[in-house]
Order: sequence, then C-alpha cells, then structure tokens
Amino acid sequence: MTNSSSITQFLLSVSADTRELQLLHFWLFLGIYLAALLGNGLIITTIACDHHLHTPMYFFLLNLSLLDLGSISTTLPKSMANSLWDTRAISYLGCAAQLFFVFFLFGAEYSLLTIMAYDRYVAICKPLHYGTLLGSRACVHMAAAAWGTGFLHAVLHTANTFSLPLCQGNVLDQFFCEIPQILKLSCSHSYLREIWLLVVSACFFFASFVFIVVSYVQIFRAVLRIPSEPGRHKAFSTCLPHLAVVSLFVSTVLFAYLKPPSISSPSLDLMIAIVYSVMPPAVNPLIYSMRNQELKDSLRHLMTGCFSAARDSLLSSANGSLCMS
Repeated sequence: MTNSSSITQFLLSVSADTRELQLLHFWLFLGIYLAALLGNGLIITTIACDHHLHTPMYFFLLNLSLLDLGSISTTLPKSMANSLWDTRAISYLGCAAQLFFVFFLFGAEYSLLTIMAYDRYVAICKPLHYGTLLGSRACVHMAAAAWGTGFLHAVLHTANTFSLPLCQGNVLDQFFCEIPQILKLSCSHSYLREIWLLVVSACFFFASFVFIVVSYVQIFRAVLRIPSEPGRHKAFSTCLPHLAVVSLFVSTVLFAYLKPPSISSPSLDLMIAIVYSVMPPAVNPLIYSMRNQELKDSLRHLMTGCFSAARDSLLSSANGSLCMS
C-alpha cells in the first residue's frame, strides 16, 4: 500500500516480454507516428499555402490536423522511448501532463468535429446564409471555443484525478496515463468524485453526438432532393469524410469507456487504447484525402511546385559549378 504523496513515478504496461518484440513494437509505433506526421503535416501545409482552400471547411480541417498531431505526439513518443530503452517508468508530473494533454486534445477534437457537422449543415441546408453564419470571425470564435472546451475538461479531470489518494501501488496497465487505470489505484470510494465528473463529460459527449446525428439527418434529406447526380456526388464528397472520422472517433472511444467489465482484460484494454488514441490521428488524413478532390488537386500542385523548385535549384547549382570550373 502506498500513499499518493510518496509516488514519484508510475510504471506503464510492458509492451512485450522479449527484446525482439519490444523493438518490433518500437518500429511499428514509429511507422504509424511518421505516417501521422506526414499526412497531417501535408494537410496543414496544403491548406496554409493554397488560398483557394481558405474557407471555413478547410480552416476547421487544419485545426483538426493540428489536434491530431498533438494527440498522437502526446502518447506515442513516450511509449516508443520505453520500448527502445527497455523501461516502464514515467514521472508523476509527466503522467499528469500526459493525461492533461490527452483530455485537452481529444476533448477539443470532439468539439471541433461537432462544429464541422454544423459547417456542413449550413453549407448544404442553408447555402444562402453560409457567408453570414460562418464568416471569418465566427469561424475563429468557434475554433477557439472548441480548444477552450477541451482545455476546461482537461483542467477539471486532471486536477480531480491527481487529487485522489492512491493506495494501490503505481502500476498502470496501459501504454500511457489513462484515467480508468489511475482510478484503479485510488483508495476505496475516493474515486466517486471523478466518476461523477466523467458522467457529466459523457452527457456533454452524448449531447454533441445527438447534434451531429440530427445535422446529418437534415443534410442527407437536403442532398437527396438535389436533382443532378454531379451535385449530389459533390455534396456527399464533402460530408462522407467527416462522417467517417466522427464514426471512427466515437465508436472507439465509446467501446473503450463503456465496454462491460466482464470482458475487460489488460491485453484487451491495451488494444482498445491503441485503436482509439493512435488510429484516428493516423487515418484521418487518409480519409479526407481519398474523398476530397479539391484537396487532392491542391496537394498535387503543391508537390509539383516543390519538385520543380528543387529541380531548378539543383540545375542552377550545377550550372554555377560548371561556370566556376
């Protein structure tokens, strides 16, 4: 039995039993991390550089990619370092910081996905009011509200979780600091405050989910009334990527936090955590780039311009060397 005041570090779940599997875990996570960095980085760069993409939809998509980069950078690097150096430790303050950023970025991302559903609703159901309802100032305010909501949730949950007395050791059966795992270490009945706070967050989560569902019911009704096939295809192409991202995010988080205790096990909890914390940031860029022709065209132009600039630079350098010789 240990008191929380005497805990200086936590021990995260062992990724593998043998050194070979630990290195495999490291290289696998490194590949996923680099893919997420590349995909989200390309989306951010493309939207920032192409003035044709300076619209509310792509402004929110840029914010989503920033949140995805932050969330995957909060969990994977520490796990990769532990696998590489064959350790399990994370400091008490490091664990608190990791939990704070996980809740901050995930909460802000879900709020932003809700706002993006409103953006698609206005664009398709109220196109004549789109410029008025989603002007540049309104978009900035809504994005700031999403980030602020995530920050508020993170402050409340982190402060409340780490104010609980911990009496059940310091071993967390997870590859990053997660609230359910920390609650397992708390003293008897002392975790009820955090449970109630999680219930309040779940109510907010459910209300946002209902708003997204109602928005898409109205969107699909409006799209089906569009007489031309190209018009329906274009409308669906801007909505389906967002709907796929929402479905992936919501389904994995709900299963992680609402699965029956009877099927819970350390290995299953570890796999579910990998799915809901790692897969969305890595897969979101692929989902958006596959269905969005405008984004693909801008990305193609950006890559062509970069290659042309690099080629011209190499040719000028070679010509300069020849002239000097």
